[in-house]
Amino acid sequence: MARTRDTFDSGSFRGVASFRAGLVDHRMARRHLINEYHRGRLGREEVCDAHPELMRAARGVGKQTETRCPICVEANLVLVTYVFGPRLAAHGKVVADNNELAQFHRRTEEYTAYVVEACCSCRWHHLVRVLPIGGQRANRRVG
Repeated sequence: MARTRDTFDSGSFRGVASFRAGLVDHRMARRHLINEYHRGRLGREEVCDAHPELMRAARGVGKQTETRCPICVEANLVLVTYVFGPRLAAHGKVVADNNELAQFHRRTEEYTAYVVEACCSCRWHHLVRVLPIGGQRANRRVG
């Protein structure tokens, strides 16, 4: 007797226009990576390898936090938000502040925001969360 596997993934929603991904939080993956580093299973060069463009964005428009870097413990982490979606460059748009993020959120097009934490001292970086923004429908009057 042959067994079949039923799968349920994003492809299951093809043709469903109202499907939209929700917030994805990466705290567990972050904690695992930090633990592996502190256990000596990962070297510093493996976890402190941020791309130069991320470091430039972190220094230029990143939002300072009160959280110390979990790797070097010398500097506070900086948050950098990238937005991807319609009519944006393939490499996305770095959002400079909350007002700019709110402008994207008010748009009718759907976008995805990626929040990355980075350390400007040792180049640690990690994707913190992914969230949908935009897709706002105009208020309609019934008459």
